[in-house]
Amino acid sequence: MGRAVVVLAVNGVRHEAADVHPSMTLLEFLRTKTPVRGPKLGCGEGGCGACVVLISKYDPATDEVTEFSASSCLTLLGTLNHCSVTTSEGIGNTRDGYHPVQQRLAGFHASQCGFCTPGVCMSIFSALLKADKHAAAPAPPRAGFSSLTCAEAEHAVSGNLCRCTGYRPILDACKSFAADVDLEDLGLNSFWNKGPNDRADVAKLPEYSAGSVCTFPDFLKAEIRSHDAKLLPEYSAGWYHPKSIQELHGLFAANWFDETAVKIVASNTGAGVYKEQDLYEKYIDITGIPELLVIDSSSKGVEIGAAVSISKVIEVFSSHGTPVFRKIAAHLGKVASPFVRNTATIGGNLIMAQRLRFASDVATLLLAAAATVTIHTASKMLPLTMEEFLQQPPCDAKTILLSISVPDWGSESVIFETYRAAPRPFGNAVSYVNSAFLARTSGDAALGDLLIEEFSIVFGAYGGVAIRARKVEDFLKGKSVTAHVVLEAVKLLKDVIRPSQDTTHPEYRVSLAVGFLFRFMSSLGKDLIEPREAITRNGITNGTAESSTEVANDNSPIRSRQELVFSEDYKPVGKPITKAGGELQASGEAVYVDDIPAPKDCLYGAFIYGTHPHANIEGVNFKSSLAAQKVITVITAKDIPVGGKNIGTSYPMLGDEALFGDPVSEFAGQSIGIVIAETQKYAYMAAKQAVIEYNTENLEPPILTIEDAIQHNSYFRIPPDLAPNQVGDFDKGMSEADHNLSGEVKLESQYYFYMETNTALAIPDEDNCITVYSSTQTPEITQNVIAELLGLPYHNVRVITRRVGGGFGGKAQKGCPVACACALAAFKLRRPVRMYLDRKTDMIMAGGRHPMKVEYSVGFKSDGTLTALHMDLRIDAGISPDVSPMLPLFIMGALKKYNWGALSFDLKLCKTNVSSRSAMRGPGEVQGSFIAEAIIEHIASVLATDTNAIRRKNLHDIESLTKFYGEAAGDAATYSLVEMFDKLATSPEYQSRAADVERFNSGSKWKKRGISCVPITFTVTLRPTPGKVSILNDGSIVVEVGGVELGQGLYTKVKQMAAFGLGKLDADGVLLEKVRVIQADSLSLVQGGFTGGSTTSETSCEAVRVSCAILVERLKPIKESMEANNSSGASVTWSALIAQATMASANLTAHAYWTPDPAFVKYLNYGAGVSEVEIDVLTGATTILRSDLLYDCGQSLNPAVDLGQVEGAFVQGVGFFTNEEYASNADGLVINDGTWTYKIPTVDTIPKQLNVELINSARDKKRVLSSKSSGEPPLVMAASVHCAMREAIRAARTEFSVESPMTFQMDVPATMADVKKLCGLDVVERHLQNLVHNAA
Repeated sequence: MGRAVVVLAVNGVRHEAADVHPSMTLLEFLRTKTPVRGPKLGCGEGGCGACVVLISKYDPATDEVTEFSASSCLTLLGTLNHCSVTTSEGIGNTRDGYHPVQQRLAGFHASQCGFCTPGVCMSIFSALLKADKHAAAPAPPRAGFSSLTCAEAEHAVSGNLCRCTGYRPILDACKSFAADVDLEDLGLNSFWNKGPNDRADVAKLPEYSAGSVCTFPDFLKAEIRSHDAKLLPEYSAGWYHPKSIQELHGLFAANWFDETAVKIVASNTGAGVYKEQDLYEKYIDITGIPELLVIDSSSKGVEIGAAVSISKVIEVFSSHGTPVFRKIAAHLGKVASPFVRNTATIGGNLIMAQRLRFASDVATLLLAAAATVTIHTASKMLPLTMEEFLQQPPCDAKTILLSISVPDWGSESVIFETYRAAPRPFGNAVSYVNSAFLARTSGDAALGDLLIEEFSIVFGAYGGVAIRARKVEDFLKGKSVTAHVVLEAVKLLKDVIRPSQDTTHPEYRVSLAVGFLFRFMSSLGKDLIEPREAITRNGITNGTAESSTEVANDNSPIRSRQELVFSEDYKPVGKPITKAGGELQASGEAVYVDDIPAPKDCLYGAFIYGTHPHANIEGVNFKSSLAAQKVITVITAKDIPVGGKNIGTSYPMLGDEALFGDPVSEFAGQSIGIVIAETQKYAYMAAKQAVIEYNTENLEPPILTIEDAIQHNSYFRIPPDLAPNQVGDFDKGMSEADHNLSGEVKLESQYYFYMETNTALAIPDEDNCITVYSSTQTPEITQNVIAELLGLPYHNVRVITRRVGGGFGGKAQKGCPVACACALAAFKLRRPVRMYLDRKTDMIMAGGRHPMKVEYSVGFKSDGTLTALHMDLRIDAGISPDVSPMLPLFIMGALKKYNWGALSFDLKLCKTNVSSRSAMRGPGEVQGSFIAEAIIEHIASVLATDTNAIRRKNLHDIESLTKFYGEAAGDAATYSLVEMFDKLATSPEYQSRAADVERFNSGSKWKKRGISCVPITFTVTLRPTPGKVSILNDGSIVVEVGGVELGQGLYTKVKQMAAFGLGKLDADGVLLEKVRVIQADSLSLVQGGFTGGSTTSETSCEAVRVSCAILVERLKPIKESMEANNSSGASVTWSALIAQATMASANLTAHAYWTPDPAFVKYLNYGAGVSEVEIDVLTGATTILRSDLLYDCGQSLNPAVDLGQVEGAFVQGVGFFTNEEYASNADGLVINDGTWTYKIPTVDTIPKQLNVELINSARDKKRVLSSKSSGEPPLVMAASVHCAMREAIRAARTEFSVESPMTFQMDVPATMADVKKLCGLDVVERHLQNLVHNAA
């Protein structure tokens, strides 16, 4: 066959992909065969956007280039012959200059860890390209802007996940290009200060010019136009490219065709849903078959080829003009994300629905619109109705869907509506239930004589294929729409909709179907919802997201306001300078561990993990498969060197955890071994082939829940020095109470969802030494554990960490096993070994936040004054202690924000057979603070009084604060919580908004609102930290700190502190640009400790300041001598000073190990948050209308960094309290293990208005330049969203007379299903029954 070659251009450079495996994706090719590193592997499912690139195709017949964004992790290289690929490096970089998109992302402080930023960059760039290319006008309306609109800007990044920023700055950066933007509405940036003397002006932004980037090079156009390149070869690099149906069936008839080894593809996006379990030998690309690409629009309707992309279908249907097509197009815009829709085909979606029961919106819409399909089997072409197609047995691999035809229903007397309930309004989330209704009617709904003559009612996504509810259709035909008729239809529908056995939330899904039917029928009937519900579906008044009588709209613009105070006292400390390396991150040039070029002879590893919660491991075998042939070896506990021990994590004084389950696997998800292969993909696939033999003989049954642990008395010991102290006399407090009550609170786990999964690269060195590049928050601990594992002295192990793509605690203890695994394999094989966990494995092994169960008894007086609280707190720690013994202190520290009078508790750390839980941003504090709020709300409901009044009454004064917190309470002047709470909760604005909420609820039956204000108190503990500052001969400055840059702005603040610390010697004011903070290196700067607890930035800054002070003392005499000998009186320049110091052999390096004052090891952070939400009683969907955050960060070291921490932490907390379900199966194995099932917040789920004010509280010399931490405490304020949801649910329960409307248990997270259940799964039936009863 000759040499197999795929030719493509990458950032304008020609590449030939020769002799690569046919399964290679574009992402794998870019990252292993080219210098490109911008696109990242975030999920491998098309669900996160980290890998987004721009793909361009050239049509020589029309001389036109078509560009679109795509997920490179799903796009197969074999489909890209003679395509051009543009990555973030290709639009701008260090050498050629940055693109305005990259500059604005950096300037709007929209990059923190930076791992997602290149993908965000390309999504924005693609949206700009599309808008400018398809603009109706030849040029945008204002110079310097694009043709993009603000609404399009928000949708442009709807598929991009970011765990750090909270999205607001990303949206601002994107909207800065929009033609209709008001620049004054944009948030904090480095281009203007939004003051009277520095107005927003497009001229101050990096200039944008459409068409400045060449997306398709001329050389490739010429190559395509040449005769030899006009046709793809029939076979190339394991790929077949048939040009007709006949050729395709010829391939099917070939003796080598085996559907288990051959894959038929158009876009391959389905691989993001249904993961490949083995390698394929050959691929058949069907996108060259003309019948699959047809687009035929006529007065009869539209015919679409099955290989046409969903984005193209949206474009065609939108232009067709009639209501049915426009509605379908609008709904399809909520399917997947822009970069997936651009390549995913409509036929592929339908085939997955038909063959694999995929929860398709497309199938539901087309079934309702009476679409037909044409399929081709081996013998004939067969036209089918959509219903026939979906109901027939699953198609085999040789059955090809050719086209879909949708009739034109016109607009006369036809009503077509579609609905979907999903965790994300803009898409990028599969529906719980979707539906579509098409009705042809006669009569007048307003007069009550409307008749349904023709009806199509379709439901899908509840398990199984989409179906028509024919019993309901037949019942409703010919009938007027009355409450009685609809009630009977609902009863019939509940018998039709039967979720499959393995479907989650089955009762909720049935209720959704009922709600959708009711919602549609109410638009046809009279008085079904009652006149007061006829509220205009409009945007929020003036775009402010404040309470009004208008219902929230998912497309309402996102607004924000920031109020910050910039300090001039310690310049450049206190200035909101942009994050160090922000543009580098946006261009994709910032190097993360997996971006380090693979060393010679590098091997790759993947974990084999157990799926049984407690079993003896009898052996590991491999299936007979193509992927299994890629196994080079398997590393197990037997390969641990003599003198080493089976250890994967350790925390000083708390305990260890094994690297391997040997000989017993103690939890589902525990590592059993490591597969080693020649590529990372081969390692992933080979690990899937492992078959573990288990034996449970002589083993106790696993303990999987808190209840199991209690029953079996399975607990870890809490060391006395970590046990919190009880406060006061509980019995006395209860005797003083007028009332007492008991209750229960449950909080589930949360996954970290850092964008970069855990990764490491281990390189063996001489003399039994090893260097490990690890994405870790704890280089020192990682070094120590690797040494213990290998039986080496610590100085033989070097751990280096330059930057981490998000951590949140998940790369502290949980990053260690990956580094250990790499080190063990490299040490054993004497070759470099790299591991980059796939998202599923990372999620299964991560453990996450601690689940908890709390039972409480609380006493209080009739006026709401608390007198005593007792809690029985049970914490699920998992299989090993990890850092769990610290949790009780953190929990109680946050709970003590109120004066409980007396506080007693019984705390237990439950040992269970699940992956050990570990620290996650705000560990214990977020749970403790929420538990306090749940108790306060319970009290308020019993007393039937305002919850905020109870909160305010029980906030501490300085005396009780000191009683509960001891020395951490500090001076009275630093206690700012009461003032902050009053500013929010007792302000006239809040009172007005609360009244508006009440007024809205009285006038709205199916949407309810709630508003709540939550105070927080967060205990911060300072730790010893090293710092080293070195001045080089040219005057440039190198700084090392023990902390790791995770995206929290550590290096940025350290740079500022170094410039400040040496500023006394700098007459030029140039030091900030001369400072470089370098990677953490466990052998260069020892005693680095760990990065976490929110204080690493401030303590590292203090260590650097002390180091600088040492250097100033050394250099000051030299400077004074130079000034004395300088007759001109001119200031001594920095460069001259350093040159002289070098000549004088001055020591230009200073090292400090800063330790906190024993009398000031802890201090308190304060904040308060108000959130207002709107819930949809029919679906359980929650819209956060507005959140106002007030946070005391002391004298901020960098307000821009701290603002980003506040917003990002808050939004991460919103995820914890709402949609993030970290669910496991009956064996404790995580099953919500990817972007398809685990939903972190996105741009469409953050508050519609997010206002943040940073309070510069009283100065305190004991703190680092009077600063305070900002990384974790703001997350706790997200409880205000949960509390507001509770208020809205109370209003709904009262409206529909649900039992116990005011008092109910609302656990965490409160998902859509939970909200709906608490509002009442039968509210539609209740409502209709009341209408029927009243009409009788």
